Amino acid sequence: MLRNRFWVLAVLVVGWVACVALGQVCPGCEFDEDLPFVEPGKTCTIIAVGKNATVDGSVITGQSCDCGSCDFTIHLIPAADHPEGATRKIYLLDQYSTYPDVGWTRPPRYEKIFSGVEIPEVPHTHAYIHGIFGNLNDRQLQINESTIGGRRELRNTPGLFTISELTMIAMERCSTAREAIKLMGELAEKYGYNGRIDSAECLAVADPNEVWIFEIYGVGPLWTPESGEPGAIWAARRVPDDEVAVVPNHSIIGVIDFEDKENFMYCSHVVDFAVKNGWYDPASGKPFNFSDIYDPRYWKDGTPITPANSYGYYARIWRALNLLAPSQNFSPDLYLHDYPFSVKPDKKLTLQDIFAFYRDHYEGTFLDMTKGVAAGPFENPNRYPRLSFKVDGKTYYFARPIESYHCDYVSICVSRSWLPDPIGGVFWLGLGESDTTCFMPIYIGVNELPKSITIGNHWEFDRESARWAFDYVTYHTLPFYSLTMKYVKEAQDYWETVLVLETQLVDQIALQLYNDDPAKAKAYLTDYSKSAVDRVVKAWWELGDKLLVYFNHGYIYSEPGKRGSVSWPEWWLRLIIEKDQMQPVP
Repeated sequence: MLRNRFWVLAVLVVGWVACVALGQVCPGCEFDEDLPFVEPGKTCTIIAVGKNATVDGSVITGQSCDCGSCDFTIHLIPAADHPEGATRKIYLLDQYSTYPDVGWTRPPRYEKIFSGVEIPEVPHTHAYIHGIFGNLNDRQLQINESTIGGRRELRNTPGLFTISELTMIAMERCSTAREAIKLMGELAEKYGYNGRIDSAECLAVADPNEVWIFEIYGVGPLWTPESGEPGAIWAARRVPDDEVAVVPNHSIIGVIDFEDKENFMYCSHVVDFAVKNGWYDPASGKPFNFSDIYDPRYWKDGTPITPANSYGYYARIWRALNLLAPSQNFSPDLYLHDYPFSVKPDKKLTLQDIFAFYRDHYEGTFLDMTKGVAAGPFENPNRYPRLSFKVDGKTYYFARPIESYHCDYVSICVSRSWLPDPIGGVFWLGLGESDTTCFMPIYIGVNELPKSITIGNHWEFDRESARWAFDYVTYHTLPFYSLTMKYVKEAQDYWETVLVLETQLVDQIALQLYNDDPAKAKAYLTDYSKSAVDRVVKAWWELGDKLLVYFNHGYIYSEPGKRGSVSWPEWWLRLIIEKDQMQPVP
């Protein structure tokens, strides 16, 4: 039970001060004072795929954790039974932080971020895999995240539940997407959504049968638990089974159909709160557009933001929908909230299509990040160290692609209704930047995770940490990106093809074992998942070594006994001549 309601507010204030002191409040976020909404670093991208939009009928959601300072370790929390009267501690989990001394593991090592508040525990909690968020549990419930920002007025709500903790508790207690959405909404309303650590957030919430987009906002800094008012605003919309939705850090729910209870869920005060704050007038006759009301996207002069007029800074929705349904030829001149909530893809998607989605840099479009001066002579699409800059008091934007150089990991969750839960749920993990990583399968039925993915941090090079193997390769692609990526793509194509084919066989063997003895199936899935990760990590260390040798000192040593030369393209040489005013040698 709740020990003392006084502690809710007191501990939250103390926790917030501690977070500020520790520098744990969204260190990578960007706040543009010219914009009416919070712009959280243009980070994580969600893809959410209905079961009839995939080639095999699986439900898939994915997230690129584009942070740069977030904890990249992955953990497995076992299922547990709890006695009557047990309580569950609530933690002030900060999605933007790394806890190098403790990692993102459960108690007792979470005590430094314990809120001081406990709520009633449930008799049984599910096993689940989590990174910064709860991602996949043993009932094949899956969640992936994208920060959406929202109105500035809604920031700094002193609530108890951060978005990370909401996803963890949903993983523990829920079996379906609808259950998870209802629980997270109820908890956030009752105890408050923590808008001090998090701004507005979006979650793709799915199970083996359906996919939902869930969005949640704080209610502002004046809310208190004693007010009796709900401590959050939220709504959810179901993705049609044959369609795909993409969330690139802004709201996509759009117009709520209040008559359609099958495909929409929302808090009871979603309209009244907007009316009270002057953001919606029921007498206007306009439909209730949740996105435009709670997450308006306009420039300071009132011009709607589009992919084109933001020079690609807000172009991911345009690019994503055109990747999925090129036949529809979406224009880059549409207001962000005028793009459809979801689209039916021109062809059903495979896992490899999802992998490729997270590696896109607008190739072949007017925003192609591999072209131009900023890409350098070797076509590097990554814009280190920022996507925006100022010169002479004016702000300039680079395009923001789906692939991000500050990605900590990509989580792709797969749920399959025709298989037992331990086999049907698969967590495909890509550590580090998605263009240089390799996606590795981990079945939800495992008894333990490969150790290498559970350890490591940003500040210490560690050959025992899987993440550092992928960073090692990334580092060696930087000087000669277009030349080195040839070898990276060859390795990706080989290993991801092998692993996808292997999992098809593993499914069959595990199912036979499961029918005989579920414990044997879980042991087999554990061994296979460990083997898959270990083999790929070993291959990536070797790939990094190979790139170091092949391009050492700016030469090419890829053929034994021969030393080649790296050549600059002529257009780059002409720029050097012009910029440095070089003169030809007689």
